[in-house]
Amino acid sequence: MKHQTLDQLQSVADISPLSPALLATRTQRIERWAELLYRNPTRSLVALTGTEHLHPSVRGEARAVGSAISVAFDDPLLRASGMQSDTYGEARRFFELSDWQLHEIVCSCHTGATMQAGWAAGRVRRVLNGSKILAWLRKGFIPH
Repeated sequence: MKHQTLDQLQSVADISPLSPALLATRTQRIERWAELLYRNPTRSLVALTGTEHLHPSVRGEARAVGSAISVAFDDPLLRASGMQSDTYGEARRFFELSDWQLHEIVCSCHTGATMQAGWAAGRVRRVLNGSKILAWLRKGFIPH
């Protein structure tokens, strides 16, 4: 198989960019992650150990084969949308999560060494639902 650049391919084929199909917003990316996890809710996933106790430089590189993060990274659409690895730091950047939010999804202190994918999917979805509740509270209680 011969590898060619996109420019080289365009000279011999009609290439349509995938960008309209890519996941442009944080909400779209997080919903896709939850959807991937819900596809096999009883799948056993590996939890990351003690993420809240790791030094930030080490935490960013933390990863586990078979984790909820690796489920996301295995998805071609999320990779095409910009996910670059299955590390904690990359998941935090790509999904635009705080350390606390990502900790709630992937850390072993909530589940032990493993977790079911459906449980992780619920935690991923909670990020979106929690954001809506906080926005509603801010709107109602913070003077403008």
